[in-house]
Amino acid sequence: MLSRCDNRTRADYTVIPLSTSGAPGARRPLSSIIVPHSHSFPEFSLLVQTEHRLDLDMSTDSKPENSKQPSMVETDVGVDSEKLSGKLDADISPVALDAHYDPKAVTRVLRKVDWRMLPLLGFIYSISLIDRTNLGVARISGMGKDLNLNVGERFSIASMVYFPPYILLEIPGNIVLRWLGARSWITICVVGWGTAQTGMAFVPSWGLLCLTRVLLGAFEAGFFPAMAFIITTWYKRHEVQKRLAIFYLTAICLTGFSSILAYALQLIGDRGGLRGWRWIFLLEGLMTIVLGLLTWFFIPDFPDKNTFLSREETKLVLDRIEADRRDSLPDPITLRKVLKHLGDPFLWSCGFMYMSATMPAYTIAFFTSILLSGMGFGTRDSLLLGAPPYVAAAISCYFFAWISDKTNRRAIWIFLQSLITITGLMVTGYGKLNGVRYFGLFLINMGASGCIPGILAYNANNIVSHSKRSVSTALVVAFGGVGGIFSTLVFRQKDYPDYIPGIWATMACQFFMILLLAINTFVFRRRNKLARQGKRINEGTPGFYYTL
Repeated sequence: MLSRCDNRTRADYTVIPLSTSGAPGARRPLSSIIVPHSHSFPEFSLLVQTEHRLDLDMSTDSKPENSKQPSMVETDVGVDSEKLSGKLDADISPVALDAHYDPKAVTRVLRKVDWRMLPLLGFIYSISLIDRTNLGVARISGMGKDLNLNVGERFSIASMVYFPPYILLEIPGNIVLRWLGARSWITICVVGWGTAQTGMAFVPSWGLLCLTRVLLGAFEAGFFPAMAFIITTWYKRHEVQKRLAIFYLTAICLTGFSSILAYALQLIGDRGGLRGWRWIFLLEGLMTIVLGLLTWFFIPDFPDKNTFLSREETKLVLDRIEADRRDSLPDPITLRKVLKHLGDPFLWSCGFMYMSATMPAYTIAFFTSILLSGMGFGTRDSLLLGAPPYVAAAISCYFFAWISDKTNRRAIWIFLQSLITITGLMVTGYGKLNGVRYFGLFLINMGASGCIPGILAYNANNIVSHSKRSVSTALVVAFGGVGGIFSTLVFRQKDYPDYIPGIWATMACQFFMILLLAINTFVFRRRNKLARQGKRINEGTPGFYYTL
């Protein structure tokens, strides 16, 4: 008999119970097929198959009144996705759901997903980084003089006002993402911040520059957490960091050469009634708007909503995720769940670690050209020398991502990269020769850039369910905005050209991150030990172990 599940479960799906004959009160075999209706292959998608014996009585008159064993109806038609997952989990066959797939077929599908998703998302993210951090380039290209940004802390304030809306709108953005869908939401974000960027080319005063920066932050808020959320729903846990690194290093490389692009744009000079620095904002803004319109046609969506894979390929992806962590299908996002997830200390620790990692990354983005100018380099050399540290960072970022996925360890490699960052900060702050201080910028960028995808993977590996993933990615990325605010406030104009207080504040964040890594490692190791002893169930999912 075919029965429809309650619509309060993770998705509308059909449960087909098989082999249910037998005498009342007897132990009987049960095999069931759960067919999700939210997929693009509604009639034939086999998501979960269980063949086991349930120690329960199917007849209500022979079942003890105080029994806590779920009936067949309670198991197959649960009223909550988390309860359903927990009830089914204990009864799933020890054979992995994705064990029967040909490894070559798996590799082929993953490569197809990689090429469709990562280059495009990486390119869009690089544009977002360029648009939010090109103030430093524009400042030394004439904007500082034209808008009087050298008065007091005006430049730091103009850099900082971007971040409050960026922080506050992260979690609402991820909630809207599931409602509108990836294509609509990301198109709105990209076109919106492209328009704000274009408007910066026409601001006549410092105050209006700050207003356009606020709008830029508001539209960019929904993009990066959405991208991190989407990417982590496509892959198994030990495959995530390499993908996040590829996505991020694409952005690193393109962002690194943005200073060269900006130098070329400002060479346009005073044409069409616009100063050279205004052409930087105008052309980059128009390019962003065009890219935003293209995302409508090519942006990928969540696995269960994608349109570029076949039905069989989509099933393969979903089965792999289900076998890895049992959250291939989204559970409903409610206020109660959001508040529950926000009560998890691990999410906040990841947020503070991400803040600590983004602070030196923003320092490099905002102040590299200014630091180089303070070392005595001219405008041209300051812009051109800003690119090479990003190339080194991209190589380092991918190496640590590769070894992290290879060893299935996260904390130890984040720790090593934070030590590289600390070393770079010391070299840049206290080196006597410009060449030595410039080498310190390489180390800072290599360490901080690798920590960012590492922390995102560390967070994604240690949570279960779409609702928690949505909340956690938004919360963690929001803390990146806090790191941006911190960076713009501690690198003060009066400390130019060495910025020693800012360097020490950045180092303090690195030590704080190391402390949080040590605490998380201790807690996770203890929880995993208890789970192996059968004394604890991690994340409400039997068989789930935290990634250290």
